[in-house]
Amino acid sequence: MTQVQVIMGTTRQERFSERVSAWVVDRLGARDDLTVELVDLRDFPLPWFDGISPARTGRDYPTEEVALLGRKLDEADGYLLLTAEYNHGYPAVLKNAMDWTFVEWRRKPVAFVGWGNVGGARAVEQLRQVAVEFELAPLRHAVHILPDVLIPARQAPEPFDTDVFASLDPRLALLADDLVWWAKALAAARAA
Repeated sequence: MTQVQVIMGTTRQERFSERVSAWVVDRLGARDDLTVELVDLRDFPLPWFDGISPARTGRDYPTEEVALLGRKLDEADGYLLLTAEYNHGYPAVLKNAMDWTFVEWRRKPVAFVGWGNVGGARAVEQLRQVAVEFELAPLRHAVHILPDVLIPARQAPEPFDTDVFASLDPRLALLADDLVWWAKALAAARAA
């Protein structure tokens, strides 16, 4: 079974990503072609990156905290990054987690769900460029949560009401179809 990690790329207080992750995990969890695991970066507190590039050091982790994140990322066949857009970019905590790791990501697919004034498009575009450097396969299809869904979802009285995102379900399904296809293809290629 294809193992997909949904990575919450924000750790701020009262973060919107908790609502988004509830929806994504609910919808992906209903599929029979993948298993989904939520990876919350709050569970992996890391120092700010100031070391040698993991592209050169491989799995020679400087701390147990970094090693724990590396081992977790190794388990996945593919990734779905959930990202807010902060100041026209993606969150520092997500960049920091990626900067501490490298080999875990290589030759795996990655897709994106973004939110913000332009649906997180600028953050997703930056992450696509970073993904190429990590030798990830960034997928074309993404989900962009624009203000017409974002604002009502933020104001919903039940914070984990996944129906507030129902209009985005077809886009998420398309993204998931591609993610599974690429995860299987790249897993076979890595095994060879």
